[in-house]
Amino acid sequence: MKWVFKARPHPDLLPRGEGTAIGRTLWPGCSAAAVGFTRNAAKQHGRFATALAIVFLTNTAMAQTTNGLSDAQIQGQRLAETLCNSCPTDNLTESGVLETRNGKGETLRIPITFESMATATNWSDFYEATCTNETETLLVIHATDEPNLYFYSTNDLNRVPFLNGIPILGHLFRSAKKASDTEIMVPFAGSDFWVADLGLEFFHWPEQKIVKREFMRGRGCMVLASTNPNPTAGGYSRVDSWIDEQTPGIVHAQAYGADGKLLKIFDPKSFKKVNGQWELQDMEIRNIQTGSRTRIEFDLKAN
Repeated sequence: MKWVFKARPHPDLLPRGEGTAIGRTLWPGCSAAAVGFTRNAAKQHGRFATALAIVFLTNTAMAQTTNGLSDAQIQGQRLAETLCNSCPTDNLTESGVLETRNGKGETLRIPITFESMATATNWSDFYEATCTNETETLLVIHATDEPNLYFYSTNDLNRVPFLNGIPILGHLFRSAKKASDTEIMVPFAGSDFWVADLGLEFFHWPEQKIVKREFMRGRGCMVLASTNPNPTAGGYSRVDSWIDEQTPGIVHAQAYGADGKLLKIFDPKSFKKVNGQWELQDMEIRNIQTGSRTRIEFDLKAN
């Protein structure tokens, strides 16, 4: 499972003497500039810079607008929309290992592959994890100003077919519907990454708010609080994301359960320079309540 976005890696994570460059990273909605990812940061930089100017018009968010939303809520919604609508310009294929260590210290390593594909009308992320006797696949389809569509299967016979790298979806769209919160708040391949995480579903929730600005991992960040209006049992009620001020990428994220208690923490870990670009090499998500953690390590190779 991965997350595809472009941004520059966190200076503190780069080798000494090295600068930063726009590069690919993998988490649908994170940033590499400080620990996160963002789809197509280069192309979207101008639009995102405009959004940032709006976001930081005020340092406080107490004034109320005529529609009943505070400045912080309006700015949060605009920022979330920018993150959701950042479409990649290049197709991408990566392979790696999904390593999960449970609370007892037992470790499971599963090979994974990831594909990102962009078309004129939408873009999609395809994840495949190969277990011993089963293959799990997930296809997330994104479109500007539209909800995500999820197609998740644990049966290799029902996996999404591809033709020349393009998913064949006609048989799926005859009965396609947006998955419910319950259906996407489930682990992918038994890991700590949920299906909703891979689609960055929390940025699509209606309640978005900039709650503060602070430094995280050496980067100046906006803290975007995404609140689920109808959390399900065992699902997320809120996700706080530290968004880099200079690039639209996630530096750090914390998810809270339906009970309001901290449930998970996400952090990008390291980057590698490939073909002159800094790319995300591994990232980790931890379940604070169970003591488990999952790490994705990508096999980055130069062309």
